[in-house]
Amino acid sequence: METFLQEKKEEKRGISGVLVGAVLLSAALVAGALWLLTFSPTREEQKQQQLAGAFLEGTPEFEEYTKQLVISTDFDRTTESPLGLGTVQMSIHGTVRNKGTKTINGLEVKVSVIDRQNKIIKEKKTMVIPNQSPTLQPNETIPVFVPMDGFSKEDDRANIRWKVSAIRFE
Repeated sequence: METFLQEKKEEKRGISGVLVGAVLLSAALVAGALWLLTFSPTREEQKQQQLAGAFLEGTPEFEEYTKQLVISTDFDRTTESPLGLGTVQMSIHGTVRNKGTKTINGLEVKVSVIDRQNKIIKEKKTMVIPNQSPTLQPNETIPVFVPMDGFSKEDDRANIRWKVSAIRFE
């Protein structure tokens, strides 16, 4: 009964050492993760690595090799969708066919949406190979999908033009 009547001693309240340690450990882990991310290549560097050794626009070989590619738009699957901000997104579908004799392992194309006066409204470059397919064998076709957004409702989206901007072979 004596312990019951004795005054209770107040415990000191303060910052727990365990809490401080956990916060410091978490901060160190986040800082370490951010530091490691600085070593990963940027999107542009990855693109350059994928196109290393590719034939680019302006070279004689490029003109010869691009004649062996046929890119066509699949108008049945190409759609336009209004977005919540009042803009329009296009989902452009196409097909790439390799009529040549070499296997393609790197292909970049430029997709342009043009109006009735053949003025470019919007264009976008995209890596078809290896991003959408690992390779393109001779006499083989692969589907291509390119999303493009930011069109206004008033834009005259009359046609779609495809152009090869880089090509690499195995």
